[in-house]
Amino acid sequence: MRRDELEDAVRETLSHQVAVARPLSADPAGQAIRRANRIRRRHAGVGLALGMATTVLIGAGMAQLASDTGRQGTPIVVIGDPDLSDRSIPTATVEAPAPSPGTSAGRLLAGVLINADGTRLALPTAGPAERARPLPSGEGMLVVGAETNAGRSLWVIQNDGLVQVLLAGAGEIVLAPDGRQVAWRDGTDLLTAGVVGTQLIGTVRVPVPAGAEPVRFVGGSVLVRLDPTSPGHVLWRPGADRMTTVSERNTLNVYGTLPDGRLVAQVATTEPSGACLALLDPKRDLSRVRTLCGPQLSQDGTGEISTDGRWLLVNGKAGKADHVLLVDLHRAGTTLTAAPAGPPATGAIAWTTASAASYVDSAGNLVRVDVKRAQAGEPADVKPVPGLQPGDRPVLVTGP
Repeated sequence: MRRDELEDAVRETLSHQVAVARPLSADPAGQAIRRANRIRRRHAGVGLALGMATTVLIGAGMAQLASDTGRQGTPIVVIGDPDLSDRSIPTATVEAPAPSPGTSAGRLLAGVLINADGTRLALPTAGPAERARPLPSGEGMLVVGAETNAGRSLWVIQNDGLVQVLLAGAGEIVLAPDGRQVAWRDGTDLLTAGVVGTQLIGTVRVPVPAGAEPVRFVGGSVLVRLDPTSPGHVLWRPGADRMTTVSERNTLNVYGTLPDGRLVAQVATTEPSGACLALLDPKRDLSRVRTLCGPQLSQDGTGEISTDGRWLLVNGKAGKADHVLLVDLHRAGTTLTAAPAGPPATGAIAWTTASAASYVDSAGNLVRVDVKRAQAGEPADVKPVPGLQPGDRPVLVTGP
């Protein structure tokens, strides 16, 4: 090769190397751009998935409401979360008596739950509360709202502070003892549904007479009082197109279920006290099995049976004074005796063990009743609720 040809070849090679830019071994700008594109695509995919899921859930919920509601008007079942602003639960320790073994009751005070061990949880609420019990999963509480001009409500307070309304604008609402079912009055119908997580599923309804209200669950059935102004209860087994006939027309109140399934009720009689206790058989349309008279009972309906079915705490009179009475249901014969156990109760009575119970009196004090102390004639333990403000009303949390 001549010298001039060699020089031309070298020049051509160098010109190609200059024209073609080699990529850098590390390109930070390119990497950042590629990463941003990946993140944007990921967010878009997640947003699309959430949008589709939301559409499906809303569609399913509206379909369920449409199928469950056989009348025109605003549906009372609310699917969703009306308030996501506060999901934290501040905790603080307050001084409280040491709980007895097996204690599971707490106090709901103006939206604040105080457990028996002294732990205070500042819980958000959806309105004034009347009753509360833990969710079956233990992940929060079911709270029944007090009656207002707009009706009653049912909401869930989850352990993370999330409040979700399940019912609004309903009539009387009752919860099953295990918290897995709810029954409520809506217009001319009585409805039941299962509680699963934070949703109501499997709604069933039946027409009921004007004034009829659910009272409590009895196994898988709902006990219904046909008229609040007169005696008489019936059972409704969800799925049946009608309620049972009234075989016991004198029942005034029902206090609970014994371990063998019989109901302890208050019935109107011709006795001087005007009412006695009776055992009713739900398997035979509430037919009366046994009548037990003696104590002078109040007709306000406040009362609860102990977990072992032996004791009944019920409002009544001892002499001329109003008290909570302790009644031994295992006493032989047809005549019962009752011991005054504390001031009259308002709201729920919670048996924390088979021989100890708690309730709130008319002054807002927490009352603890011990069976042995009551039998010995000793007074109940009555103490103010810590932190109670004027106008506040503590609500006892019942259930396991």
